[in-house]
Amino acid sequence: MITFAINGREMLSDQPSDTALLWVIRDELGLTGTKFGCGIAQCGACTVHVNGVPTRSCITPVSAVQGKKITTIEGLSPEGDHPLQKAWIAEQVPQCGYCQSGQIMAAAALLAKTKNPTREQIVQHMSGNLCRCGTYNQIVAAIQRAASQA
Repeated sequence: MITFAINGREMLSDQPSDTALLWVIRDELGLTGTKFGCGIAQCGACTVHVNGVPTRSCITPVSAVQGKKITTIEGLSPEGDHPLQKAWIAEQVPQCGYCQSGQIMAAAALLAKTKNPTREQIVQHMSGNLCRCGTYNQIVAAIQRAASQA
């Protein structure tokens, strides 16, 4: 059994230790906000926080989170009122929406360590998260908006 906390709740998983954390989150725990994109940690759709660090859950074995704290998009703000979530709507970021939870989790990690990032810092930090719809300018604007309102 692997024990960890997810969104503030203690959890146990009896999945094989090499099972990707993504599948434990989605299939075992039913938290479907975290998406499967590429399966090779290249797109960012599966980004969650492990002990506050943005982590690609598609390649992270569940055994690697033993005793750790995980936050998914559902745990960022259960009411959906995190400054980034509000800014995402205000800046009309979502198009298809598939990458959005990973984008927001990556942005939240940036704002947790850099309260007022420059445009260049935002672009660099977010460069590992892909958006097929190309809403990169709106993503930057939303992060800047959230930073200014924090």
